Amino acid sequence: MSLDEFLHNLHFDIEKASIPNWEVDWEDGPLPYKLYRGSPEVPLSLEVPLTLEGQKQPVKPDLRNMGHFLWYVYGLTQFSQSVFSLDSSEKTIERMQSKRRFAPSGGALYPNELYVYLKIEDLPIGIYHYDVAHHRLVLLRVGNFDTYIARALGNRCDISACFGTVFVSTMFWKNFFKYNNFAYRLQGLDAGVLIGQLLEVSKRFGFESGVYFQFLDSAMNHLLGLSEREESVYAVIPLSVEPTIWSANGSEKDRMVSAAELCRELPSIQPNHYIRSQRIKEYPMLTKLNEASMLDSTTSFSLIESKENENREGQAVALPHAERLSYDLGSVCRKRFSPDMDFILGMVSQLELANLLHEATDSFLYRNDLEATHQKHEPRVSLNVCVYNVEGIPNGAYQYDSTAHALRPVHLGDHRLLLQSGLSLNNVNLLQVPLCLHVTGVKDYYKTTLGYRGYRIQQMEAGMLVQRLLLSAVARGMGGHPLLGYDSNLCDEIYRMEPQGKTSLIQIPIGPYRHRPWLLGGLCS
Repeated sequence: MSLDEFLHNLHFDIEKASIPNWEVDWEDGPLPYKLYRGSPEVPLSLEVPLTLEGQKQPVKPDLRNMGHFLWYVYGLTQFSQSVFSLDSSEKTIERMQSKRRFAPSGGALYPNELYVYLKIEDLPIGIYHYDVAHHRLVLLRVGNFDTYIARALGNRCDISACFGTVFVSTMFWKNFFKYNNFAYRLQGLDAGVLIGQLLEVSKRFGFESGVYFQFLDSAMNHLLGLSEREESVYAVIPLSVEPTIWSANGSEKDRMVSAAELCRELPSIQPNHYIRSQRIKEYPMLTKLNEASMLDSTTSFSLIESKENENREGQAVALPHAERLSYDLGSVCRKRFSPDMDFILGMVSQLELANLLHEATDSFLYRNDLEATHQKHEPRVSLNVCVYNVEGIPNGAYQYDSTAHALRPVHLGDHRLLLQSGLSLNNVNLLQVPLCLHVTGVKDYYKTTLGYRGYRIQQMEAGMLVQRLLLSAVARGMGGHPLLGYDSNLCDEIYRMEPQGKTSLIQIPIGPYRHRPWLLGGLCS
């Protein structure tokens, strides 16, 4: 199967992309976190603040503050236990336990890992892995790597002015063992949700941040000591308290760097780690896509050309004026919940919908290396919504125009039953959901400009927007449940997206919900 055919099937016909007769070996499943053995460890403070409100003016963090930052981004925050009835006649039940984090993940498998290059007080300068299980840092390399990282980014960021750089990686086996080839789509979305959480936490700490999707892959993996057939960096996020260190371009002279050239400058490292699985299967399609997505020279970095605003015709439904919401991120993260059969139908006001859409799209704006900073771009991922029982708005499917802050009707009517028929699992009752949102993007994932790397970038940006939607929904007392088990073709027909060359990337029902009967414990003081 060609890579193009595989990616098409991954989105529109998952059965063709999946490995047939796949059986999940639950007994040999990997841990949801990576554990290093035999490397120096630096414990982080367990006295994590329960609120991020009232933070001081931006200052270079110390080890204590950095520990708080990492915990809010990706630390273990909750332990939950749910009970399911398997056979009512025999009265048998099944208990499911999971350790959760503020950033959601498909199946709570968390395929991504965090690495940090830190230059802060009380810590040797070097490369560290964030050990989620023990809330500590594990030292992988000692030394100043400012020049190395800057060159691997094409000299588009002044790394010397940054106190830290975060690397978001993907471990392919961590959710391939359950989802087989579908894991490739999940891994990009999960990485994006994690990045979205990281950027929101950065704002609360007063850090300046930006996301680099284009870098010399082998050089970054070499720096971290990663085996590319097992794990690879997906995004690089420098952190600073200085606002003027970012650039999308860099000079052509400085950008002439190759991955092989950089790798020769550092000795290789192979730190010992543990993931529990004893029988790791091959994942050839994921390996091929990762190899095809890699950049070997900084001359391959590209910018997506800005486009004029689409010609939007028809009468729009103007939404009420919305203000950016001020909320305690810590409190909202603790309240986040993914309802499934727990949704309860309730009336949603126009103002609630307006605030939800505005907050999600406005908070999504961020620095990146895909567009020139001086150009105004159409968002690469946007929102469509099917509404039901929203005050003053006819039931139907709409496109959200974030520039005009208006809904543009596409297909009026009650689409809940149709959307329900498109679910692969009946784990959500969409008849009880007033808002069913879809993050949309172009079908060709900017392949002409970004190659196969464009697919995972698009999935990451979709995940980033999903996290903003979830936070915005929780701040307004609602819940959201991201879904990938839905019929993309059906949704595209509802929104009539074929002429636009767009497709729905993920579906998120949002609405009021009842509390679930489960045991839930917070892992914080």
